[in-house]
Amino acid sequence: MAPDNEVEVTTSHLQSPPRRSVHRCLGGGAVADVLLWKRMNLSVFVLMGASAFWFLFEVAGYSLLSLVANVLLLLVAILFFWAKSASLLNRPLPPLPNLEISEEMVGKVAVSARCWINRLLAIAHDIALGRDVKLFLEVIFGLWVVCYLSSLCSFVMLVYIGAVISFTLPILYDKYQDHVDEKLNATHKVLSHQYRMIDEKFLSKIPAVSCSKEKKT
Repeated sequence: MAPDNEVEVTTSHLQSPPRRSVHRCLGGGAVADVLLWKRMNLSVFVLMGASAFWFLFEVAGYSLLSLVANVLLLLVAILFFWAKSASLLNRPLPPLPNLEISEEMVGKVAVSARCWINRLLAIAHDIALGRDVKLFLEVIFGLWVVCYLSSLCSFVMLVYIGAVISFTLPILYDKYQDHVDEKLNATHKVLSHQYRMIDEKFLSKIPAVSCSKEKKT
């Protein structure tokens, strides 16, 4: 009976994959800590900031230019009167850091932007040449979803909804990962079966552009 029990334990262990670390999937840094509410104070602060952002632009009716102008006006006025009163009362000046952007920071941002732009251009190149029909359908569906959502609510509302989802879905998935994975696996099997049927009937019959064609010299 012992070997049978060992086989059952081994089989059950193979059927249930180990839990994935959501914290590691999110990068394992400060951002992951905030999204998983491991830093409660910072998470609450960021969520309240997103709520204030939504209230100012969506409810109060501020535009980005007017909000930036008002904030800069208030900041400049406070710093100006602080410096004047400090010089009259022999108090220390406002503790301002060196307001400059280092060349290293600019280089990192440029490299990161270049990588993302090259990836987008590569995707657009493959879609334009018809090399990847699946990718084409995914992009079309994604753009359609964006257009549909933008017709229902404003950009600010979409950003706020995305922020709320970012602070709720990761922690819920981390708590109920086993049940969610089971449902997602079942859904993935159904969608994969439907896609294979569509691919066999329609997509495989679409002629693809040959990659071996070279420019005429």
